[in-house]
Amino acid sequence: MLLNIILLVVGFIVLLKGADVFVDGASGIAANFKVSKMLIGLTIVAFGTSAPELAVSIKSLAVGSGEIVLGNVIGSNILNILLILGCSALVHSLTVKNNTVKKELPITMLITTLFAVLLSDSLFDKGMENVLTRADGIILLLFFTVFIYYLISMARNKIEDEKEEKILPLGKAIIFTIIGLVGIILGSNFVVDSAIFLAKELGVSERLISLTIIALGTSLPELVTSITATHKGEYDIAIGNVVGSNIFNIGIVIGFPIAILGGIGAVTFSYIDILVMIGSAIVLFMFSFNDYKISRREGILFLILFITYYSYVLVS
Repeated sequence: MLLNIILLVVGFIVLLKGADVFVDGASGIAANFKVSKMLIGLTIVAFGTSAPELAVSIKSLAVGSGEIVLGNVIGSNILNILLILGCSALVHSLTVKNNTVKKELPITMLITTLFAVLLSDSLFDKGMENVLTRADGIILLLFFTVFIYYLISMARNKIEDEKEEKILPLGKAIIFTIIGLVGIILGSNFVVDSAIFLAKELGVSERLISLTIIALGTSLPELVTSITATHKGEYDIAIGNVVGSNIFNIGIVIGFPIAILGGIGAVTFSYIDILVMIGSAIVLFMFSFNDYKISRREGILFLILFITYYSYVLVS
């Protein structure tokens, strides 16, 4: 047990330091290529921090545990908005760019709703079971390619330096980004594995472990990266990380393995989970549209919604 406690502490240290280096590297890449930091947040940061979800998804689907794939994505998308942006807003109010409100957030709501519709077969035909077929996976992948096209068009628009600042050399920025990402993934693995072992030693049920430690564990990279980015004043990276991760989770973490390995049959889930996932995306859009920022007060509201939802999950 002592070894796992040590690994838990070491894991958090590696995770925090990895996020610190990762944000600096990602910011440096944006500065060198003169592209917006939101673009970097939506791509390198978002896709990188979603690596744990993708790994869990492929492994689970390969062994026939489709419900873990589904729960992982739904839970992560809810956590990303309510917990991660809630905690980030407590560190500092998050400024949201006009482009994000008018384009990226509507895309997030659209793909979230599409995913919910594809999943909810029984709502349209009482005799059908809720399944995700290979065709559904292909549809999600096709929608994701539209998002990629949008990112490419975004990348073509170079930006001028908004302020004079010391720019990290490109080679160093890339190395920082890679080292930071490796640290984030290794650190989160140490934390999750050690926490699961300690929970079992203390007699905590596997259901509770899966709903808390594993769900939060795969979202640790996004959580630490967004909070670190906010602390450094990189609000675009913090928000882009969450928005990009949610789109990536649905388009790739769900869409890719289903399209390649086959569908998920007869899945059971609560429609409350689906409604909370969609509602979280809508609330994020409404808060951002109101005054183009997510204030500390709104961050607190996110956290209250998160606690309320998880209280329901734990007692249901």
